[in-house]
Parts: sequence; structure tokens; C-alpha cells
Amino acid sequence: MTVLATDGVRKTYGETTALDGVSLSVEAGEVFALIGPNGAGKTTLVRSLTGTVDPDGGTVELLGTAPREADEDRLGVLPQSFSPPGRLTAREVVAYYAGLYEDARDVDAVLAEVGVSDAADTWYENCSGGQQRRVCLGATLVNDPDVLFLDEPTTGIDPAGRRTLWDRIEALAAGGTTVFLTTHDMNEAERLADRVGLLADGDLVAVGSPGELVREHGGDRRLTVTVDGDPTAAADALGREAMTDGDRVVARGVEPAAIGDIVDALDRAGVEYTELSWAEPSLEDVYLALAGERFEPRAGRPVAGDD
Repeated sequence: MTVLATDGVRKTYGETTALDGVSLSVEAGEVFALIGPNGAGKTTLVRSLTGTVDPDGGTVELLGTAPREADEDRLGVLPQSFSPPGRLTAREVVAYYAGLYEDARDVDAVLAEVGVSDAADTWYENCSGGQQRRVCLGATLVNDPDVLFLDEPTTGIDPAGRRTLWDRIEALAAGGTTVFLTTHDMNEAERLADRVGLLADGDLVAVGSPGELVREHGGDRRLTVTVDGDPTAAADALGREAMTDGDRVVARGVEPAAIGDIVDALDRAGVEYTELSWAEPSLEDVYLALAGERFEPRAGRPVAGDD
């Protein structure tokens, strides 16, 4: 069952085109992650889907109807900017939003799920940035929504808190909740999303599972050697049309079984290096390739190195 869909959605602000004919659909129980550079149109698309922005063209459906006509009791929306009154406690913030629904969930249970039970009686303004974001997520979940929109849900949250929220989002999806999220965290998208859409300059340039996108757009496996001195000898030893980037030499298309031979070739050539790492392509590589940003060799998996 299709839960939300757009067909040729366009939106401009003056001379700026935020969305340029975006078409997509998301099925019930699916986690769909939208990635893209700042200014790509991600927030405008979320606002179009939730009915807080009217597109200039195209159509949008949410739960089989226009977004403004969808049953609000079935929806949860966490925008980028969400600022409850600072002199309410975390519990009072969630309780306030619970009071907007006839059949809300238990407030303390929600606080526990998002990992802020210890701060339940702390004024919102005195909570850390990560705690505040988790309280806001709790307010979004208090009606047990069927469709959940999360715009940069883990911004400002520490790694432990981020994993707590990832676990919660995975549990919601396993229970049948449809999740549409925007993120700049490629690890977040790879872990959570069934499908990922890349938005660039208002255009949805690619959609697929993380694995599909990596296979189609991520490029080759690569070996990176950080040398101590002139990288030319290392590039000659690696062959494979190796490219240099400062003190690093990158060879593409290297399979794990070939690493030992490459190490031997570097030793025979007398190349001194401080690190040798191997990396598979990732969703970050897809992002860099399709968003038109410059490729920079990243540190991969260390496999050898001089002390």
C-alpha cells in the first residue's frame, strides 16, 4: 500500500527553485531516507508532504488524500526547528502533546523509549541539546503515529543517544510504522533506510536501496597508501592508474586478495609508507559522486603500516 506519493512536484521561492518536478512513492512500513546537500530542497519536500507548504505544481498524496486532509492522529512530524516552552519539564512537554490526542501513549513510557527518563523533571531549557532533541522526538511519538516524518532527527545528539534513537526507529518500522527521514549522516541512512533518495538542486537524481545505489554509483574498491616522501614511486608500484593526492596514493579496483602482492611491490620499490588502508565504496561515495562534489580519498580499513 502506498502511504505517501508525489508526482512532478515543483516549488519556487522567487528565483530559487527548491523542487523541480520531484516524483516518488513510499510504501507502508518502509523507511525512506532523503539525503542531499544543504539547500537541495529536502525540508521543502517534507513540508510539501505534510501540508505545511503548498507546491506550485504537481500532486501530493498522504494516506490516500491531500496532506491537509490527512488524519492528524495518524501522523507524527519532527521538524528541524522545534522549540517547546523552556520552563516546562521534559515530562510536561511530552504530556502537553499527549493531551492533544484522545488515545495517547503513556508519557513515562515514551520518555524511557527515547532515553530521557533521567531528565524527566528537568526544565526543557536546562536539558542538553541532545536531550532536547530526544524530548521533541518523544512528543512526536506520543500518539503512536502510522506515518512518521523526521527532519534531521539526530542532529546534536551524542553517539550513544543516536544509537538509542536508531534502535527506536528500527523498532517502529518493524511494527509497521512508515518513516520518512532526512539526514546528512550516511551511516544513519545506510543503517535505517530500506530505500534512499538523493536530492540535488531540487531534483531527485537517484532512488534505491543503499546497496543498489552503492553498486550503481559508488565506484570501485580502493587501496590508499600514505607515503613518507615522494608519492611517485608508490604510484608506479601500485600501477592500476593510481592517482596521487598530497602524500596519499589511491589505486582503484583492488580486491582484498591482491593486497599482499601490492605490499610486496611497495617493499621491492623501497617505498616507505605510514599507512595502507583498503575501503569498499559506501553511500558517502554515492553522495559525493551524484551531488557533484569533489572526490577526496578517505581513510579506509587499515591493513598494514610502518611504526
